[in-house]
Amino acid sequence: MTDIVMPQMGESIVEGTLTKWLKKPGERIEKDEALFEISTDKVDTEIPSPVAGLLSEVLVEEGKTVAINTVVGRVDETGTGAVAVAPAPAVAEAPKPAPSVEPVPAPEPVEEPAAAAVTEPAPLSGPVSPLVRRMAREHNIDLRLVKGSGAGGRVTKQDVEAYLAAPSPAAPVAPPSEPAAPAAPVMLPGPPVVAAPAAAVYAAAGKVRIEPMSVMRQKIAEHMVMSMRTSPHVTTVHKVDMTRVAAVRGRHKAEFQARYGISLTYLSFIARAACEALRAFPVMNASVDGTNIVYHEGINLSIAVALDQGLIVPVIRNADELNVVGLQKAIADLASRARSRQLKPDEVHGGTFTITNFGSFGSLFGTPVINQPQVGILGVGTVEKTPVVIDDMIAIRSICHIGVTFDHRLIDGATGDKFMNKLKSVLENWSESIL
Repeated sequence: MTDIVMPQMGESIVEGTLTKWLKKPGERIEKDEALFEISTDKVDTEIPSPVAGLLSEVLVEEGKTVAINTVVGRVDETGTGAVAVAPAPAVAEAPKPAPSVEPVPAPEPVEEPAAAAVTEPAPLSGPVSPLVRRMAREHNIDLRLVKGSGAGGRVTKQDVEAYLAAPSPAAPVAPPSEPAAPAAPVMLPGPPVVAAPAAAVYAAAGKVRIEPMSVMRQKIAEHMVMSMRTSPHVTTVHKVDMTRVAAVRGRHKAEFQARYGISLTYLSFIARAACEALRAFPVMNASVDGTNIVYHEGINLSIAVALDQGLIVPVIRNADELNVVGLQKAIADLASRARSRQLKPDEVHGGTFTITNFGSFGSLFGTPVINQPQVGILGVGTVEKTPVVIDDMIAIRSICHIGVTFDHRLIDGATGDKFMNKLKSVLENWSESIL
């Protein structure tokens, strides 16, 4: 019997929602065949079975959110085991009446001064994620005071947000029969009072259609709000002359398509230049952990892929070791499998820097949100022919607006612009061979 667990789909992901079982109890499943679907803020994908056999138990129902590594089902590799059925709840026997005992008068209570009740915070139930600990540090919260709603009472990000939104408890009031003694102000633990957002009001005469968010959209929303609360975002945009890259791409794109069966895009050139810039400025490839800076030795590029239901960011590991051909193959492969929901768990976590190409939709430039716990995200605009002035003459050049959004806790504007100047220099003076 093999346990099937909720996989971890990202270093900051501590839970996932099982959205659909693709097999029913008693049905046969082959190794690597899709068994169930899950949603997190990073991916909406199918999870394959690690073994072949019969699905003997389903322990987590569809639509339920559970912690990572929770056993969600079991597969019988022998294929002969019976399907487990949840046992019916046992019926408790009615308690037998206790023998009657003559009441004995209780002794008169002795008057003693009342002692002040001191309530110690309950210990934490299970581990908490790095995200929850960081939120606790930033808001000066004792996590033992937060009621956990996760598996086994574990404190989740939503619990911390609910604690922050709750008003501080009111100070106790002395009984009216006793005169209230003057006392010094008492500082109570807990977050400041935050006004609850007003409920949306819709005009009675207007027509609206209200639909619930998908699980993936809810998770994306939570992640975006958390990122904006965590990092002070700053964006710097540079105009990059892509004429030389456009010429190289134009010479090789037909042969590239014939040889590899995929298109040669500008994004692979930009990814290659980004790796060179990240080597020159490793702080852009870092993370913040409290008052520590975590420098990542490898450059793992997260590439944003737009889906009909949201956005995910699969990762190209050790991207700095790949040339344009290797990067283009990796980008095409990850994008294709992301859209067909075939990504593996280890392909959507561990990224150290993100590139998002909104230029493919015609946008000139944008201000993307940082993909936590990273500190930078590169936004790529469309490449278009533009009249520019060169040596007091007007020329037509292929221009692209590229910007980087960075975490101002760690990176200042000067560093962000130096990073962009390095990337710009690589692209405008492209010299690397393609085929």
